[in-house]
Amino acid sequence: MSYPEDLRAVARRVIWFEEPEEALKYPKRFLTYLMTYGTAEDVEVAERYYTDADFEAALDEPMPGIFDPRSWQEWNTRYHRLPVPPLPKRVLPGERAAEVRESLFGPRGS
Repeated sequence: MSYPEDLRAVARRVIWFEEPEEALKYPKRFLTYLMTYGTAEDVEVAERYYTDADFEAALDEPMPGIFDPRSWQEWNTRYHRLPVPPLPKRVLPGERAAEVRESLFGPRGS
């Protein structure tokens, strides 16, 4: 797929570790990075190609580990999601296993 050069330039800045075409294949992921690392000018460019519904979809299913507290607060406030929900957390496999083990057998040492 071909993307406009101005949008590709934004993708290059906010997802610096991969090619813009790859970054733009996944809109929710791209917008999550944009909302965290993008400048006001970057957001302005993206708003030419993405709707408010697209930005809100990125908030509905946020990719854990990308948003920082300031960005999460700012974007949820912008879309009147008050009170702001908890910041999404990345769950590592070992953490999930410990949680399941504790729910079945109680805390260790008991």
